Amino acid sequence: MSDARSGTSAPTVLRLILGRRLQEMRIGAGASLEDAAKALRVKTLTIRRLEKAEVALKPLYVEKLLETFGADRQEIDEFVDLAEQANKPGWWHSYRDAVPSWFTAYVSLEAGAKTLRTYEPQYVTGLLQTPDYAHAVLRGGLPNGSEEELARRVELRLRRQSLLERENAPTLWVVMEEAVLHRRVGSPQVMREQLERLLDISELAHVSLDIVPFTAGAHIGACAPFTYFRFEEPELPDIVYSELLSAAVYLDQRADVVSHLEAHSRMALQTSSEDSKALLNRMRKEYS
Repeated sequence: MSDARSGTSAPTVLRLILGRRLQEMRIGAGASLEDAAKALRVKTLTIRRLEKAEVALKPLYVEKLLETFGADRQEIDEFVDLAEQANKPGWWHSYRDAVPSWFTAYVSLEAGAKTLRTYEPQYVTGLLQTPDYAHAVLRGGLPNGSEEELARRVELRLRRQSLLERENAPTLWVVMEEAVLHRRVGSPQVMREQLERLLDISELAHVSLDIVPFTAGAHIGACAPFTYFRFEEPELPDIVYSELLSAAVYLDQRADVVSHLEAHSRMALQTSSEDSKALLNRMRKEYS
């Protein structure tokens, strides 16, 4: 995966999985991209895009390809049924008007991950933000936006947070810089409520929160924010997302993923959950 700027809709995690399976079945059958393209009478680029989940999995295409790869009727029918499910837009599809196209892929990955690790040097990570804090952050990044547009973005951010409350909630490990707590976003009351939210959520068994103190000095993670995703499905590789000013980068090459994981772990070693909670409590008093 790479820089994401296109206006195409973000694939669901299921579509990503099926694209990988389609590729594995082609390779297992000893068929080349050219062979698959010939079977569908399309260009090899179309096959590549199907396997990378860059386009919808058309049932007729899927059926023809699986027949070409020697799959039996039951396997074909089951795959086609899954393809039809995968082509249904995710719930975030209705928020396309509120976020850039390259971020909808993030929401899809976030919704399907079993493990998330995130690093935030500037603001509280979106999954942990209170409504008022989220409004203030988004207003700062969207100074000329309408209140309606801002409200839609806040709504999406809050809806994303529901994944932490579901029965099969993912494991979330957040590392933030102490600077996040000193950067006043909104009023003192907004900050105090945000810090209380962090203290409350850090008590959840599936959430870890580490705050790198100023005393840690220079360290490996003094960089752009990033999020690491791991999935339960073996077909999907680990993915790292890093956001730029007007675009995003999605990385799935092993070397890139490992370097970000190591950075996250090294930063977490600079503090402890107890020290982080003590710092949150001290800062909460400062905003009282």
